[in-house]
Amino acid sequence: MAGHPSFDEVVDVLQEIAPLELAAEWDNVGLVLAPHARPRPVARVMLTIDLTEAVVAEAKKARADLVVAYHPPIFDGWKRLRADDPRQRAALAAFTAGIPVWSPHTALDAAPGGIGDWLCEGLCDGKAPASLTPLGDGEFGRLLELAGPLTVQALLPRIKKLLGVKSLRVAHTEEGLRQRVRCIAVAAGSGGSVLRGQAADLWLTGELSHHDALAAVAAGTTVVLGEHSNTERGYLEVLAKRLKEPFGSRLDVRVSAVDRDPYEIG
Repeated sequence: MAGHPSFDEVVDVLQEIAPLELAAEWDNVGLVLAPHARPRPVARVMLTIDLTEAVVAEAKKARADLVVAYHPPIFDGWKRLRADDPRQRAALAAFTAGIPVWSPHTALDAAPGGIGDWLCEGLCDGKAPASLTPLGDGEFGRLLELAGPLTVQALLPRIKKLLGVKSLRVAHTEEGLRQRVRCIAVAAGSGGSVLRGQAADLWLTGELSHHDALAAVAAGTTVVLGEHSNTERGYLEVLAKRLKEPFGSRLDVRVSAVDRDPYEIG
């Protein structure tokens, strides 16, 4: 049996899944942590939304050769490295442990078959949409037209199942949960910049400002929020299958068990 794939082979597949040229200009995607001058073969990959200290400890225990962290752990132009900064401490821990970190972020949002399309597939519940088009500057969102109208009340269980959550935040119009929905605007994570001003019956995103939600409702749009990373995390299982498929048993790909959204219902 052939040995484990090279680092470059794994990166090539990651770039096929989420081409980096699709990322926003302001984003920091690709290999954000490279602890080895000469990349080593990759036997085990761990997938996570956020690179936290707990995730790094889990990756070390699993002997991961690569972590794919959807959110770039280095993002806003660090000028110093400090052990009292939790984000920097997690990145330093990964670097010290010799674990490279690759981040796809907005490239994975925009990519065909990426997070934007995955959210829409879940909303359609196996049925073909009437239409599906990219949305927003950079095409990180999606504008979905359902094959037939549904009420907000009928859509909410479908969204909970898709995101793997028990509750959602909903800002509804005067029609309430009886509002009929045909057109849905979708954006993973923090969707304000993508959804702002977009005419639709419903917006689905992770988080949204108070004033954006008020403006949407005043325009007749119901807003459904699943929390930022909950609109992204379910895709990791899809990504694991897509990354592993070209390599079969040569590559072990697993999703972090400790990565989670910071918010809970109290």
